[in-house]
Amino acid sequence: MNRPEPTQSGATLAAARPTAELRDRVRRLEPELIAFRRDLHRHPELGRQEFRTTNLLRDRLVAAGLEPRVLPGGTGLLVDVVPPGTAPGTEFLAFRADIDALPIDDAKTEVPYRSTVPGRAHACGHDVHTSVVLGLGLVLAEAVRTGELRRPVRLVFQPAEEVMPGGALDVISAGGMEGVGRIFAVHCDPKVEVGRIALRVGAITSACDRLVLHLDGPGGHTARPHLTTDLVTAVARAAADLPGALARRMDPRWGVSLVWGRIASGSAPNVIPQHAELEGTVRCLELDGWREAPDLLHELIAKLAETYRAKWTLDYHRGVPPVVNEAVSVARLEAAMTARFGRDGGQVVEGTEQSLGGEDFSWYLEHAPGALARLGVRAPGDPTVRDLHQGRFDVDERAIGVGVELFAALALEDDPDRP
Repeated sequence: MNRPEPTQSGATLAAARPTAELRDRVRRLEPELIAFRRDLHRHPELGRQEFRTTNLLRDRLVAAGLEPRVLPGGTGLLVDVVPPGTAPGTEFLAFRADIDALPIDDAKTEVPYRSTVPGRAHACGHDVHTSVVLGLGLVLAEAVRTGELRRPVRLVFQPAEEVMPGGALDVISAGGMEGVGRIFAVHCDPKVEVGRIALRVGAITSACDRLVLHLDGPGGHTARPHLTTDLVTAVARAAADLPGALARRMDPRWGVSLVWGRIASGSAPNVIPQHAELEGTVRCLELDGWREAPDLLHELIAKLAETYRAKWTLDYHRGVPPVVNEAVSVARLEAAMTARFGRDGGQVVEGTEQSLGGEDFSWYLEHAPGALARLGVRAPGDPTVRDLHQGRFDVDERAIGVGVELFAALALEDDPDRP
């Protein structure tokens, strides 16, 4: 399969050129940021329970002279970094980090920062994302004092990314996207070496929804299925037929995928049950398909249920749309990364394929253009890929400094969106 390449850009980012001052500033912060990441890793918190994480972030940002605002739910923060003399109405450049962990066990017994909370782990790299944006805030706090920051920047520390439809909606409802002209984020990628990022114009993640199909009937004896509703057969046909029927009714280029994860019905071999359930996910590569899928599924289920004389209800839970990276934002990420790290002809930006995973950064892109980059976290030469959402996931912590320097380069450049 051909790997899509990021858009090439001739953009020159004056402040993104390698400078000893910025690099030294980031390097001085790296030990603190690595220690911060390890502390979060030892104390992971699930979505909308990130009170300790929020307090740690707030205290450090206040100590740096910034004024963070905790979101109404008590977890997550917004931090505006505004240089003196900023004209009213000037748009913010925003950077987002997700702060929640996953409900799985940390299987890394050999590291001192293993999770201390059973059944909880930072197995998706959100502790890295958080440390990157914290580091950016510390760099920008100093840049305000030295007069280097020439545009307003908003830092978004978002709760509950792992909880559909995602804590991004908490941020948006709290006004987090008001006045934002462009937004960026990174996500750890264990397939990409540290010191590199991977980019893609267009959809980089998939839409993801969750659904539960309930089928009901009067029940009865297995000796007389013709006198009742045979729910086991009905639910089996739904499980087998609906994915194919949905795929045949939608444009195959949309990449729609309906996959079941749970089926339940019955309690005895000679009793036709009164209730059956199917639960699964719908994933889709394109916005048009994501918008069309719910209505089409209702139509298909109605026809199947009529065949078996079953009553039905469908609980269709909207998750997230696909993350669609805007071309200009991708070009800026590429230019900044190349300017900061691409010395001596080394490759620091690579293309990436679209993932079928869901990511609620997509909600922000409904309000402003932006892009999500994949941040390399694999140690060079390490043949082991510690995949996301697994108990042994870990990172090369040098990725934190790379992320801070990349974001700082974008924040400190002259504002190309200004006329």
